[in-house]
Amino acid sequence: MDHRKASLRDEEVIQIYRTMYLARKLDERQWMLNRTGKIPFVISCQGHEAAQVGAAWALQAGSDAVLPYYRDLGVVLTLGVSPRDIMLAAFAKAEDPSSGGRQMPNHFSDPTLNIFTQSSPTGSQIPHAVGFAWAFKVRGEQKVAFVSFGDGTSNQGDFHEGLNFAGVHRLPVLAFVENNTYAISVPYHKQVASKTIAERAQSYGMEGVLVDGSDPFLVYEAVKNARERALEGLGGTLIEARVSRLVPHSSDDDDRTYRDQKELEEEKARDALGKMRTYILDKSLIDDAALEQLEKDVMDIVNDATAYAERAPYADPSTVKRYVYAEAE
Repeated sequence: MDHRKASLRDEEVIQIYRTMYLARKLDERQWMLNRTGKIPFVISCQGHEAAQVGAAWALQAGSDAVLPYYRDLGVVLTLGVSPRDIMLAAFAKAEDPSSGGRQMPNHFSDPTLNIFTQSSPTGSQIPHAVGFAWAFKVRGEQKVAFVSFGDGTSNQGDFHEGLNFAGVHRLPVLAFVENNTYAISVPYHKQVASKTIAERAQSYGMEGVLVDGSDPFLVYEAVKNARERALEGLGGTLIEARVSRLVPHSSDDDDRTYRDQKELEEEKARDALGKMRTYILDKSLIDDAALEQLEKDVMDIVNDATAYAERAPYADPSTVKRYVYAEAE
């Protein structure tokens, strides 16, 4: 899709690419740190960046409630979470704004940006988002709740209960499923009988939209339209973005045991980040020298975030019970 058809300015397109590139390079750095034993765990956004950044670009940062899932590095970077904050969480340092190093990484949270953490059981953020949307409707606030999750989560009870309630009460909730066709090791055809997840929206009385998640402009337009529809009182939307998962489920997974490597190589050849890079050059939105400088600047940011987080102190062991048990005054 041409970005002008989505009413995006040229400079916005450059920023979208920059955020996608930043998400990819932060993610790659975390894999390197994990493999060298410096951080304990990685769960990746690689292959999801176009959908994540395109979706978040359509939200009102700091106003809409955002309940991301663990792959949503591109979402939270778009909305204002800093690379240093991402790395502080990865290293489990005391300055980690999400949990002070107490949670697994990728439990993104920043109340100042209206980004709210999820629990580790997948899908638990969906009823929470519906609760935010219910509050917005009761208070008459012009806000939406955006909640994202993977295709595997769409088969869990939290998904069905949350969307059923949202449909009955016509709540302003945007349910964004990033369908990479694998629930850890289980392929889509063994999870879901319906052709798409989006078509499930009919049973909840909601709008259902299927979109190519490798095109950030199509995703932006889909989320923007859904947000406007919700603010008009027309209810929520289930948006399914088809994306690729370019790496194992997590750093504890070996996808060679269940995934055809030829299929994976074909997915990598269609990588949305590469497509976006080609697009901005072909449209003359940036020249080679400026693009090279942009990418160098991003790597400087990644290096700074890594060095800062690695130097930062861990939480004092005396605080281990804080936020778990009441502390004596």
